[in-house]
Amino acid sequence: MLDVRKLRLLRELKVRGTVTGVAEALSYSPSSVSQQLAALERESGVRLLEKAGRRVQLTPQAEILVEHTATILDLLDEAEAELSASLTTVTGMVRVAVFQSASHAIVPRALSILAEEFPDLRVEVTEREPERGLFEVSARDFDLAIAEQYPGSTRGIHPDLDRIEMATDTIRLASSVDRDARVRATSLRETETLPWVMEPQGTAARTWAVQLCRAAGFEPDVRFETADLIAHIRLIRSGNAVGLLPDLVWAGERPSVRLLDLPGAPQRTIFTSARRASAARPGLVAVRDALARAVPTA
Repeated sequence: MLDVRKLRLLRELKVRGTVTGVAEALSYSPSSVSQQLAALERESGVRLLEKAGRRVQLTPQAEILVEHTATILDLLDEAEAELSASLTTVTGMVRVAVFQSASHAIVPRALSILAEEFPDLRVEVTEREPERGLFEVSARDFDLAIAEQYPGSTRGIHPDLDRIEMATDTIRLASSVDRDARVRATSLRETETLPWVMEPQGTAARTWAVQLCRAAGFEPDVRFETADLIAHIRLIRSGNAVGLLPDLVWAGERPSVRLLDLPGAPQRTIFTSARRASAARPGLVAVRDALARAVPTA
């Protein structure tokens, strides 16, 4: 009989691409991963891996096993969900991947709700960029991802994940409130010659922000690049840059910068994603409910 633990290693290799990636994700040594995959080859009686330069790739027979392994793991998730649902208390652990502004604005209140209503439920929260968080939920590193989607953009499709929209979040142009500030604007068009702060290249936020400026007829002068929105606020407030800030970053508190409406009042969508097979787990249901209740209201 094939060993499910070894089969999972094979699927991990499919997902992560390298033996080293599998080892890092599962806290194994690369040699241990290689040894267990070799043992799986012996157990299955077919060749599962072949050399491709310095890497290894899966054979067609390995791909068949990976497809069945995904089904097996989903069935185990469903069994765990049904088992948890049979209990009278919500227990266990839920691992959540969350992007920064949601971690500031939503997560603390949600955790307080959960601590009061489900004291036996353990929730672990780790900050992740949305794209990575979604991938890692699919890869079973996390149980739930809180992610964002910008207007007119799409995200990679993970067929094994669901999606529940949690909130919409208006994005505004931010400038210093100080009338004597070196960098100050009253409209998007006025920012053409001003220094900008934006999130790193490759992020959905950066792509959307640059496209917004180009649609207005200019290329933004990005002098500051950071994923830390608190740093954005401080650079803007001090009169060293302009930027784009979502309302959620204020977590219900009074803004400390001047916020200007953008044409069309663009909004990003905040949503959660879990593996479909485990979405019915009482712990996951409780966490999602608490997150929805924790969203700040205007």
